[in-house]
Amino acid sequence: MLDMPPLEERIRRLEARVDIDELIARYGLVMDNRDVAALPELFTADVVVESSEGGMHAVGRDAVVELFLARFRVLGPSNHVTHDRIVTFDAADPNRAKGLVLSHAEMRVSEESMVAAIRYVDAYRRDNGRWRFAERRLHFMYYSRATAYPRVFAAPAGTGKSDEDAAIARDWSGQLAMWRGQYGDWPARR
Repeated sequence: MLDMPPLEERIRRLEARVDIDELIARYGLVMDNRDVAALPELFTADVVVESSEGGMHAVGRDAVVELFLARFRVLGPSNHVTHDRIVTFDAADPNRAKGLVLSHAEMRVSEESMVAAIRYVDAYRRDNGRWRFAERRLHFMYYSRATAYPRVFAAPAGTGKSDEDAAIARDWSGQLAMWRGQYGDWPARR
């Protein structure tokens, strides 16, 4: 017979998973709706938000809110769509979890239509009975002008940038050991 946690613990974890899923969905809606009033409720007081290409970095709820308010001033309409997610709960602390969220975004930035493929690497913490982001790190496979999207995958993997019209940031595939083991220096070897 399987050694399973008690039913109450399993139900609590399922409820937590639903709450975290809703947090992730709320983030996209808050960003797209520019819901400034709801923005602070997404984050813990000591949250860290950063992007791997260096365009975003803030520590603390107030600093993160200011970071997003500054982004809202240059962004036009946006559409954040999350796909799959993997949530792993901390075995020692039922109020903590980590997650990987696969996502795409479409947005208008400085009169340019942009598209992005994003992997969010998150840490979640239950704070005053509510799940919030304690960390949100953005990793881009691409962040590209929509007109350059057909050329996004032509850039050398892991170089960070390709020509100006193609991907602005591309950082996860070339940095993954499994990916490099399969493809090496693709596309250079084609």
